[in-house]
Amino acid sequence: MPLRLEIKKKLQARSDRVKCVDVHPVEPWVLSALYNGNAFIWDYETGSMVKSFDVCELPVRSAKFIVRKQWFVTASDDMHIRVYNYNTMEKIKEFE
Repeated sequence: MPLRLEIKKKLQARSDRVKCVDVHPVEPWVLSALYNGNAFIWDYETGSMVKSFDVCELPVRSAKFIVRKQWFVTASDDMHIRVYNYNTMEKIKEFE
């Protein structure tokens, strides 16, 4: 028997291929990692972009919220892991 899901809200925006998404457990936010090297935070209640980050020139393959630190972490094809504070938009750390 196939799984049936009810779509309550549909968000749509033109962008490069989305490689990863993560949902914030407290705020109404979705973090998306894109093929063009950007990471976006979207408000799923209003459908608007909250913040935009230029991570690198290559695809960002993974992104994850770290709520207790107010961070998100990205991993990209340039073999770097980057840590950002999503409130101040500051890059906290970068690992190769």
